[in-house]
Amino acid sequence: MPARAACFLLLVLTLSACAGPAAQANQTANSIDPVLRASIYEYLDTQDAERADQLLDEILGRQGATLAAVADILTAGRTYRAEPVGALPSRELRLGGRAFYYGLYVPDSYRPDKAYGLVICLHGAGFTGDSYLERWQTRLGEGYILACPTLPMGNWWTRTAEDLVLATMRAVEAHYHIDPNRVFLTGMSNGGIGAYLIGAHHASRFAAVVPMAAGLDDILMPFLENFRQTPLYIIHGRQDQVMPVSLSRAIDEALTELGYLHVYREHDRIHPMAGGHFFPREELPDLIAWLADRHRNPYPKKLTVVRDASHLLPFNWVRIDATDRIAEFSENLIDRRDEAIATKRYARLEAEVVGPNKIEVHTRRIRRYTLYLNDTLVDFSRPVTIMTNGNVTYEGTVAPSTKTLLREARTRQDPGAFFSVAVSVAVPSSK
Repeated sequence: MPARAACFLLLVLTLSACAGPAAQANQTANSIDPVLRASIYEYLDTQDAERADQLLDEILGRQGATLAAVADILTAGRTYRAEPVGALPSRELRLGGRAFYYGLYVPDSYRPDKAYGLVICLHGAGFTGDSYLERWQTRLGEGYILACPTLPMGNWWTRTAEDLVLATMRAVEAHYHIDPNRVFLTGMSNGGIGAYLIGAHHASRFAAVVPMAAGLDDILMPFLENFRQTPLYIIHGRQDQVMPVSLSRAIDEALTELGYLHVYREHDRIHPMAGGHFFPREELPDLIAWLADRHRNPYPKKLTVVRDASHLLPFNWVRIDATDRIAEFSENLIDRRDEAIATKRYARLEAEVVGPNKIEVHTRRIRRYTLYLNDTLVDFSRPVTIMTNGNVTYEGTVAPSTKTLLREARTRQDPGAFFSVAVSVAVPSSK
């Protein structure tokens, strides 16, 4: 390297080291390659799998697409521009060729340079997302964006419902500046059942879940274990004649036994039309105050995940890959009850970072799993040890990969959690 160039490089490095956090953030933003950024976000957003594969190959082939450069683009997030504000009913979503709709409320004071909390609200039977939009938009204050999807049959326990909620989140996050650690899921009645189930399957995505006047069938209760890191705020009327309050009391008891953070509220109020099956306005101030203190930890050191065979997908930094024969839900969840469902035969995994670069995993009915790691969870410069059911199942260094970082970002669609290492582990036989 010529002496003048070497001196210039030393000067740049010295200035960067001395700069404060704001200056360093500006330097990162200014150093981002706009063409690379555009390619990455096209890769993340395209619905065409072949186009995604093509884009991934193109990105990995770019000289400047280093792991550090791609990580900077992902952590910097999207650039936002002015978007419509106020009440925005009946916005269209396409899922599998079908049209669905969600109502959106954006505070009039919305600024693209500020991150907002997002509340996803699921309506009860006989209502729409737009009708819930009218009920909720004046209640949350200026710090939240509200999205209320419509599911015509109100069957929020189905796989279609789950896909609709996730698609609604992606649609809002693509256009409005959302804090990924301040996303909340709530629902009333049938929507509350959906909040429990969709919240449990994707608990690591939410800062909190708020089911109202709802409950769970006994065979679904094991999925409450997924809420280890995700608190719940449960509200139910004592005189509810549609969803008996005993349903929520059973969940309160189960969460208390697990030692999980949650709030349980019962009320005695009666609505002239709905009886005890409603959410009283008087309960709102305490709920809003509670939500204000909730922030997701995107990289918790301990996780528990319970899965049926239809939900073998990433859960924060773990994924169950292969299992023994376990229960498998249909599109409509439990419209059939075979022996595996009736006996609650689910796969269960518990993983914990117990020390520097040491992870302990305990499994039930699992043959293979994958851990996804980043430099918050482990030190990449040192060997990693993984213990599975008391046995050493991995010991060695792990190498971060740009390909893994991008693939996981596309798979998860979580703008606040990124993983550059994947370690697959075969579970030792228990013979």
